[in-house]
Amino acid sequence: MNNVIDYLRELNYVTLVIRLVLAMTLGGCIGLEREKYRRPAGFRTHILVCVGACMTSMISVYFSTILNLNGDVARIPAQVVSGLGFLGVGTILVKGRDHIIGLTTAAGLWATGIVGIACGYGFYSGAIACTVIMMISMMTFFMFESAKKERRSSIEVYVELEDAHMVNNVMRNVEEKFKGRNFLIVPPRSAMKSAVGIEITVPIDDNGIDKELLDRIVVEVEGVVYAVESTPKRLS
Repeated sequence: MNNVIDYLRELNYVTLVIRLVLAMTLGGCIGLEREKYRRPAGFRTHILVCVGACMTSMISVYFSTILNLNGDVARIPAQVVSGLGFLGVGTILVKGRDHIIGLTTAAGLWATGIVGIACGYGFYSGAIACTVIMMISMMTFFMFESAKKERRSSIEVYVELEDAHMVNNVMRNVEEKFKGRNFLIVPPRSAMKSAVGIEITVPIDDNGIDKELLDRIVVEVEGVVYAVESTPKRLS
């Protein structure tokens, strides 16, 4: 048994294929979860990241053990860790005010690269254990986050005004009648020339009757053409 383990830790043609296939498998498992929610980085992206990071580690080991070149075997993979940060930025989007989506995908890409590095160095148990924990975190813990988000104490509401001159009156009325706060003037969503949009944070009751609240804003606040919720349902 010990001989098999020692053999798998060596860098040769057999272990090279084993490590690349393992990296492809683990990266694919993580990518399938992201693909399920149609994230910007999905199945193929995670496989490429994991396999690329794995190959980078093996190149570093090859330089050190096969070519006998002096140097730090962790230097090249360290650059992969830094580079994945820039790749992750491409999956992060900002919607509205303080609503960021894609952070989970970006963190998953970064962690997938780490898994690939572990595969490249022959740290099979660590790579597999890390992947299992990542899958549990992304698939199971999301249910707790969803339950928490269902108990929101406030919502982001977009209201559109028919006349820009009514902005001050509308903001004052929404603040008095609905305890609105954090007003932000934004471009209108309709094609009306004189229209103006405002995003507002409005508290809601325990029942979370969002539809009735939006209808009341339109009816009770003079100048509001329509009101819709602008809070995204999922932020990961």
